[in-house]
Parts: sequence; C-alpha cells; structure tokens
Amino acid sequence: MPTLVEQIAELLLRRGEMLACAESCTGGLIAKTLTDLAGSSAWFERGFITYSNRSKAELLGVPEDVLIAHGAVSGPTVEAMGEGLIRRCPVQWGIAVSGVAGPSGGTPAKPVGTVWIGWSRRGADGVKAEAQHFLFDGDREAIREQALQAALAGLLQRLESAA
Repeated sequence: MPTLVEQIAELLLRRGEMLACAESCTGGLIAKTLTDLAGSSAWFERGFITYSNRSKAELLGVPEDVLIAHGAVSGPTVEAMGEGLIRRCPVQWGIAVSGVAGPSGGTPAKPVGTVWIGWSRRGADGVKAEAQHFLFDGDREAIREQALQAALAGLLQRLESAA
C-alpha cells in the first residue's frame, strides 16, 4: 500500500501540478516529510516556516487585520496563508497550518492541541482556500505528528476529488 506522500506525489505528477506549504506549529515537518520522498522536486515547489505573525504578513500577505481580529491560530488566518501561497508561488496546491503544539501557550479559547489546517488550490475560477479545525491530544510531538497526518490526508482527499 503506497504511503500518503506516495499517493500525493502520484496524483500531482500525473497532473503536472506543484505543491507548496506554509507551516507554523509544525515547524517544517510537513515539508520535510514530503521531501523525504526521492524525486519530490518534480512536484514540491517550496515551503515557508511562518512562525511569527510578522512572517505570515511579510511572506504570505496575511492581512494584519485578520491576525488582529482572529489571531494566528484561526481559520481566517490559515485560509489567508493558503491564499498567499497560491498567489505568491507557481503552484496549484497549498497546505497551511497554524496551531498550539504546547506544552504552553494554550488558552481556554485555544487550548494546547488546537490546530487549524488549510488547503488551497489555484483553479480556473481563481484561488479557493478552506480551513478545518482540529483538537489533538498528547505532547508537542504527538500534536505535530497528528497535524502532519491530517494535513496530508486532507490534501489527498482534495486531490482525489478535484476535477
């Protein structure tokens, strides 16, 4: 059975499409996992580690009013990160992640384990971005690993359902 990454690679290669990612709480884990597969340069374009709000705004064009109103760990921020990937990179697909991996930094509204994952796509009708909220359990590494798996599974699902 092919791995998630192998399945993603096969679909992107078949279509001649490229992928980029923007990561906060995963700190590059998604890009590392994708590029662990030999030949990934044929379908993986680039990755950004946008840990600070400033980097989200400067590198991805996340509007400051979105960051102020919703915070870095939010659906609107992750959607804006994904839109920024598509607008600033020569790719058709994007993954964006922001969350609270812990062990500190959680709040009652956004406890440790809160992660938002976004997927974006360049289509004939423009850029489409969507985000999904997750609440993962465990320590920092467990939360980051669960975020990785959810991001890849979500991308595969979208690739498979794309026309």
